[in-house]
Amino acid sequence: MFACESQPVVVEGLRKALERLAEFEFAGAAARPAEALEAVLCRSPDVALVDHEDGPEEALALVRELCKASSKTHAVLWVKSDQEIRAGDALLAGARAVLLKSSPLDTLLECLRVVGRGHLWFENGPPEPVAEPGHERRRTPRLTPRERQVVALLAQNLKNTEIATALGISPGTVKVHLMHVFEKTGARDRYELAIRSRKLLGPKPGAAVAAGAESGASGSAPR
Repeated sequence: MFACESQPVVVEGLRKALERLAEFEFAGAAARPAEALEAVLCRSPDVALVDHEDGPEEALALVRELCKASSKTHAVLWVKSDQEIRAGDALLAGARAVLLKSSPLDTLLECLRVVGRGHLWFENGPPEPVAEPGHERRRTPRLTPRERQVVALLAQNLKNTEIATALGISPGTVKVHLMHVFEKTGARDRYELAIRSRKLLGPKPGAAVAAGAESGASGSAPR
């Protein structure tokens, strides 16, 4: 795990907390975006905690650059208030989670574990879609096993061609499955579907993918 954090005392607290746990490796920290990008290019950590001290737009811009710099690195926005950056904007930028700095250590560790495996993470579960006036909130739809596999891989930010390769089906078949999923869930686009994937698939979305279907799966600890 790498931290883009400007406060030395926070960095030291992170380092000490992670060094007590064998499953994590603290890969360092940088105070400025340029330094963080250089470090991520050199080390390719599994997870990068991104502070937003310079403002929401700067933090989102850094997330975009980190995602370009290393496809292996998954960004987590680290914020003081969940009102400062919308989850949808964070996902569009490439972040896998928005984590409050006030969260307890156990929550931080859970987030690092989930994101380190390439999944999206939400502290209080994924946000509910806004119901249209005069319509009742949709129940959680029943997806077929194949549709669940497609959603699980989409939530890992895979493209249709990559999902097709992972599942041994054609990209056209993936499109058909997604069409059915969008119809069942009412999701408007891939981003909304990714946000809702944890509720659709349960707390362990990776389990929806059949053994051997996940591409590039790794059992190594997040770092």
